[in-house]
Amino acid sequence: MTTKQSSRIKSLAVMSMLTALAVAADFFLRIPNIGGFLTYEPKDVILTIGAFIFNPIAGVLMSLVVCLIEMVTVSSTGFIGFLMNFLASAMFVGVSSVIYYRKKTMLRAIIGLVSGSLAMVAVMLLWNYIMTPIYMGVPREIVVNMMPTLLLPFNAIKAGLNAALVLLLYKGVVTALRKSSLVPVRASNDSDNNRKVNTMITLIVSALAVATLILVLLIFAKII
Repeated sequence: MTTKQSSRIKSLAVMSMLTALAVAADFFLRIPNIGGFLTYEPKDVILTIGAFIFNPIAGVLMSLVVCLIEMVTVSSTGFIGFLMNFLASAMFVGVSSVIYYRKKTMLRAIIGLVSGSLAMVAVMLLWNYIMTPIYMGVPREIVVNMMPTLLLPFNAIKAGLNAALVLLLYKGVVTALRKSSLVPVRASNDSDNNRKVNTMITLIVSALAVATLILVLLIFAKII
């Protein structure tokens, strides 16, 4: 087995472990029924740490796996709940890590986490406006009235708490993994990898933004 193959196997093992920890956090540390239908769980903390260690694409893929497992196990909100959970995680994890991954410094981590928090809050407000009336079977005006009193505070507190926990835990986690030789020191050719990762994340975020705008236009056109 070559060194490169061994490194890939170790990376997959660590990503699997972090995914399992995120699922466990989703199962055992969740706070359900906030405002009647919202749920807080700290899975994004673990997923963001994974994205910081590896790359944003890995973080988004781990988010997808965790949200799928949640949908078929502890969640009762079906596909709509899965979609909302994945959008929230993908925006927070993806935006935070793509900024940090370009240059791994504390300042970049803070900027990334703040940007990821703002992106998540903005996108979730839009998608709550789109999907919550469908899920709850209520007029859209009721959801609009919920935004300043429930949806905005909930998403802002969730994002802020997750960001703070990432800053608190990341250094200790990555140091422990490096001492265990599970995570290698970054290679000198990471700049090329960074450009590829940034391009992929840009495409994913752009696709989500386009989908959001199309749905908003359809709502205003009273098609849905």
